Amino acid sequence: MPKWSISEMPDQSGKIAIVTGANSGLGYESAQALVRKGAHVVIACRNQTKAAVAYDQLEACTPEPSLDSIPLDLSNLDSVRAFAEAFTAKYDRLDILLNNAGVMAPPRGETTDGYEMQFGTNHLGHFALTGLLMPTLLATPGSRVVTVTSFANLMGRINFDDLQSKGTYTRYGAYGQSKLANLLFALELQRRLEAAGADTISVAAQPGLAHTNLQSNTVEASGNAAEGRLYGMVMGTLSMTAEEGALPQLYAATMPDVVGGQYYSPNFLYFRGSPTTIAIPPQARSRETAARLWAVSEELTGVVYPLPEPASA
Repeated sequence: MPKWSISEMPDQSGKIAIVTGANSGLGYESAQALVRKGAHVVIACRNQTKAAVAYDQLEACTPEPSLDSIPLDLSNLDSVRAFAEAFTAKYDRLDILLNNAGVMAPPRGETTDGYEMQFGTNHLGHFALTGLLMPTLLATPGSRVVTVTSFANLMGRINFDDLQSKGTYTRYGAYGQSKLANLLFALELQRRLEAAGADTISVAAQPGLAHTNLQSNTVEASGNAAEGRLYGMVMGTLSMTAEEGALPQLYAATMPDVVGGQYYSPNFLYFRGSPTTIAIPPQARSRETAARLWAVSEELTGVVYPLPEPASA
């Protein structure tokens, strides 16, 4: 795929998009690009002080911005439900749901609902959000769900015997599991949309090695000086900017040649370069694992999708 930039994004006028975690990093860059292309963007953020700052900055980025802000804490399923209720009370269409927000490698903690923080926020929160918004997505012609994973899914394993990492917790092991869950979810969602004959598609994207506040937050939470030095060296020499890191998810969200079930990534060794489709890694290809994760996720969140199970492979 030739080098691609935001300038090549098609006009998004008339479309409504939700971007989770839009107050900083990849989410902010994605929201800014969509606003500049004419979309009405709903920023969905946990920290309302940061959301207000981001809103003001986004409002100033183009002469006629179209914006809204609705609070969303993905680590609290009541907040997810409140967001969905607030959104559907105001809007009757949703063209783009960009499941972008996430946490990376904190010390073990739990969500409001008692789930391991990374699995609960990165996967279960977005699973519940997407399911609650599914009727609106299905009612919108050509709508898309873009779920952001990470190349950390390559080290992920879904441990159904201990999904909440209560027995053994490693920061990056739990992160890898949550990011693999994101990819499995995106692919299983596409299968179910196809089984329903829906016009909505589900796509996955990962940003490569993008320099955002995710890394600094991780180091700050860990208190590990050696880890901080390693991040400083790696990010200082190999990383892309947040704007560059947002390109795969923006391509997936807006370009007309995107097909459901595709996976977008930087084109050079997962780390850098222009967005392109890449092969699904082996650990995400198991339909049995994806279906089991789906069933467990419905049970844990209480959100049941209005979609049929896909036919057996």
